[in-house]
Amino acid sequence: MQKIMWMKQGADKMVRLRLAYAIAVLLAIMAGLASRMPWSLLPDFVREHFGDALWASMIYYGFRVLGPRRGMAWALVCGFLFCIAIEFSQLYQAERLNDVRATVIGGLVLGHGFLPVDLVRYGAGVLFAYGADRLISYCYNRRKKGLH
Repeated sequence: MQKIMWMKQGADKMVRLRLAYAIAVLLAIMAGLASRMPWSLLPDFVREHFGDALWASMIYYGFRVLGPRRGMAWALVCGFLFCIAIEFSQLYQAERLNDVRATVIGGLVLGHGFLPVDLVRYGAGVLFAYGADRLISYCYNRRKKGLH
């Protein structure tokens, strides 16, 4: 009976983690879209660079949704490799793929043209998400142990 309760608690924890990371995905999407709005009052630097960094953060959190038990380093590596793969896929300009890129969703997911600076933006984005994830985990574990 205790084993069943322990397994249920572990499953509940995974559901809560996945939900938290799914919320982080949605927040990254909203912030990324908001950073690209032409009416935004954000500085030019933020509008130019933060959208790609937030996209990469969203990818990191997406990998955390898919594998919360796999660890943060796994999501960091997979997220960055995924971002690199998408960026390099932009060098391939097949007509059918460009038709997908011409749609709003296709353009947001696949991008339009290869830019080397995007690799830096993606690196910053996944590193930021990884750092935020570690900090939140650290604070949560300290609080859980009663160490304020």
